[in-house]
Amino acid sequence: MPFQPDAVLAQLKWRYATKKFDSTKKIDPALWAQVEQGAILSPSSYGIQPWKFVVVTDPDVRKKLHPVSYNQPQILDASHLVVFAAMNPPTHAHIEAYVARTAEVRGATVESLDGFKQMMLGSVGKLDAEKAYRWATKQTYIALGTFLATAAMVGVDACPMEGFQNDKYDEILGLKEKGLAAVVLATAGYRAADDKYASATKVRFDAKDVVIRV
Repeated sequence: MPFQPDAVLAQLKWRYATKKFDSTKKIDPALWAQVEQGAILSPSSYGIQPWKFVVVTDPDVRKKLHPVSYNQPQILDASHLVVFAAMNPPTHAHIEAYVARTAEVRGATVESLDGFKQMMLGSVGKLDAEKAYRWATKQTYIALGTFLATAAMVGVDACPMEGFQNDKYDEILGLKEKGLAAVVLATAGYRAADDKYASATKVRFDAKDVVIRV
């Protein structure tokens, strides 16, 4: 099928930060797998992917997360809850694993990628823990954006959320022990018929007000 830019823009105009989900509607597993792949394909510096996506569908876990998300209804009502967690901090071991994966996928040897590895170790690897984590959080927001765009393309509603207690999420999900920290959330599913925000006109500045042409 030919690429249709108008269709892409139509879906981006269709999407909104869904405030009320229909709790009776669940995303089909095959479709969800496609949305997950969109997040996995997200760009990152060096392609290093300093994140994990924690997909929470267990109702009991969601109930524990609800009060530490300021009781926002999306946490319980959405089909899926995704916690975007950054590596805290990215480690040399992760860089080694990424180099090994690159060699595997591209049919190369690990030794032939030593220059690439040294470049990553010389930039990300030399940062102190705090700066490395801060760098990883910025990368994680790129993945969030890719996830939201992917969901829109396949007709899945989503809502990015920063209103939660990060440390409590880390505790409930055992993230600290995994070298991770919760950065941002996204709930996904299908909008409720009575969500008033679904019919609200999208408000954006005109291109002339946000695009600087040089």
